[in-house]
Amino acid sequence: MSLNLFKDKGIPLEKQIFSWKDLIQQPISKLNDDAFTRIRIILMNGLENEASFFSHACARMNRDLQTPLAVIRRVEQHQASLINCLLGPDHNLLETTIAYEQAEIEITAALAQQEMDSYLAQVYRYGMLEDFDHLYRFTSLLDRLEGKDANTILQNYTDIIPGRQTKEEHRDPHDDIKRQYNKDTAEVMTKFHALTILSLEQQTHHFYMNIGQMFSDPTARQLYAEIASTEEQHITQYESMIDTRETWAEKLLIHEANEVYNYYSCVAHESNPRIKAIWERFLDYELGQLQAAMEIFKQEEKRDPAEILPEKISETIPYKSQRTFIRMILKEEINLKVKGKKFITSDAESAWTVKYREQVNNDHSPSEKVSAGYIWKPGTELSM
Repeated sequence: MSLNLFKDKGIPLEKQIFSWKDLIQQPISKLNDDAFTRIRIILMNGLENEASFFSHACARMNRDLQTPLAVIRRVEQHQASLINCLLGPDHNLLETTIAYEQAEIEITAALAQQEMDSYLAQVYRYGMLEDFDHLYRFTSLLDRLEGKDANTILQNYTDIIPGRQTKEEHRDPHDDIKRQYNKDTAEVMTKFHALTILSLEQQTHHFYMNIGQMFSDPTARQLYAEIASTEEQHITQYESMIDTRETWAEKLLIHEANEVYNYYSCVAHESNPRIKAIWERFLDYELGQLQAAMEIFKQEEKRDPAEILPEKISETIPYKSQRTFIRMILKEEINLKVKGKKFITSDAESAWTVKYREQVNNDHSPSEKVSAGYIWKPGTELSM
């Protein structure tokens, strides 16, 4: 089964309406819902927020597009509000943090295997091992502060062991810029993958920047600051992969089509019938928004959207545990480093990065301090 981007028009934009009551749906259960339902919620919230950030930036640079963008953006604002509120109050800040890291790990691992551009797939694998270590550090913090086992959130889908050490992840900005795909020759799924992972990393970064200061424990505050810095590096590397020659209208088209692709994936894999109905509704909404974006593209570019988008989408994100793949990459690529746009196996990192890392780790590394002597063991929680 596939989705036709030109024939499946969804719900017209003018009929995409909400009420305040409609925006606040019953949240999922921390313990009773599948972890991948929560992963989808986190990812789709990130995609909707990225759509809003992009739309605002585009509006500031294109006077004629301000009104049509505002119409689309208002609906996406309400979609983001509804999705965000699906995470209930039974998730505290640290448990939600664990969920965010699981989402980054599993989604990045899945797309790394689907990516046809070998260089970009390598970038994803490299970033994945760093997020994998973040999960381990936050897991140790959860045990230290609350005596809880992170596996109540992870549900045994994702391993809790060190990855590429967080203290070794800090790089000079010169070494975060990566090669961009070619907008004229790259597969459309390559564009979708880059935008999807960028959106997820951006969502995680913003979350950490907004909640880190809410902890009284000084090591916890420092850990959020350290890992938020690495997440910013990830945003930088993933956005640098997107071809800067794409026009504003072209980028808008890709954003909307990527949201269609992601909601389509959510519908295909969702196990909770009530949440699946939300994904189905928003898939129809996004198809309608895509039609509006196509009209903008035609008016601005005087081109056919078929030059950019495929007729059909049949591929979906495989929402399942990527443990086997992650263990393999952990074994084979844990010692990789970067120098500029290249991945290297030697210790010959740039002088910029060596200096920067020495500076930020000058007195200590919060990620090392919080996990000193920690080894995860199942069933160690003291309370739920």
